[in-house]
Amino acid sequence: MSREHPRAAASAAPRSIRTPSPLNIGETNVSQHTPEPPTSALDLAEEFLDRTTPLSRIRNTLHRYPAISPAIVLVVSVIVFGLLNDRFLNPANLSLITQQVAVVGTLGVAQTLVILTAGIDLSVGAVMVLSSMVIAQTTVNQGLPAVLGLFLGLVVALGAGALNGFLVTRLKLPPFIVTLGTLNIFVALTLLYSGGATIRGAEMPDLLTWTGETFSLGGVNITVGVLMMLVLYVVVALILSKTAWGRHVYAVGDNPESARLAGIRVSRVLMSVYLAAGAILALGAWIQIGRTNAASPNAGVDLNLDSITAVVIGGTSLFGGRGTVWGTLLGALIVGVFRNGLSLAGLDVLWQTFAVGVLIIVAVSVDQWIRKVRK
Repeated sequence: MSREHPRAAASAAPRSIRTPSPLNIGETNVSQHTPEPPTSALDLAEEFLDRTTPLSRIRNTLHRYPAISPAIVLVVSVIVFGLLNDRFLNPANLSLITQQVAVVGTLGVAQTLVILTAGIDLSVGAVMVLSSMVIAQTTVNQGLPAVLGLFLGLVVALGAGALNGFLVTRLKLPPFIVTLGTLNIFVALTLLYSGGATIRGAEMPDLLTWTGETFSLGGVNITVGVLMMLVLYVVVALILSKTAWGRHVYAVGDNPESARLAGIRVSRVLMSVYLAAGAILALGAWIQIGRTNAASPNAGVDLNLDSITAVVIGGTSLFGGRGTVWGTLLGALIVGVFRNGLSLAGLDVLWQTFAVGVLIIVAVSVDQWIRKVRK
């Protein structure tokens, strides 16, 4: 028995070494998942100051609520232009501003969806104009019913969105390069299809120009197109905030690799975003026809950049993952207010464009500053 005891002890010893205790497992997990605290008093001081200074609090608030800064800019600009010129707050002038914003605001919704995914769409204006020419040509020259013409315009816009989405998701091309190329393609197709001819509203069925009909609301004349734009904002805002698809859009824009690891089909989300943008652009084409009472292949030359301007000024990050459509509406209103107010002040159109350019640079600078917030 005295010989067997050392062997038993020796054979038992490795078992005790190989079997980790529950305490060791717990300690190992904690050490792996618990971030290390700052190692110096200086790091602690910097972290504390970053969280407690008024400037950091403002930055944290703007990061959490991106629409606050454009709302403040809009209120201040309305007050300033109202004090500078009595005609600015005239109901007729306010009606003009809302009507001018209707088209840009609608395109801004489509642009917001794309930019939320960290992309950009330089072809939104061209797609809208192509869709509007298809709607007008098929109803006036081919004699199709207005409803069918609107449907064909929707199909064309969806096809354009599908093309952009395919090139981005399947060929893995950068959205900027893709939409820069398709911008030229759609402009050329529009001119080839229309022959460069403008179709007047008097030649179209009443349904196509219905979006330009006005009604009075508190002394301000509002068009049906403006009302449709507002309804669009409500619907898209609810979808982005209340549905899984909306959360996926933000997730893909914030970090596509993390979204993929979380089980989100990134390519499918991106494709759906470009298709949704195409459908919105078809609605914008209908609003544009009613706004101008015509369908022109040369319309909307600046709409591509105007839509991006509205989105950026509205607080949506060009790097994706942060922003709201309500901010885009505020951005579109800011651009409309600035251009209208400067026009009433007698400034040349070139200075109006200069002012909008300054707004863009300031908005992007503020966005860069906000993105430095500690998480």
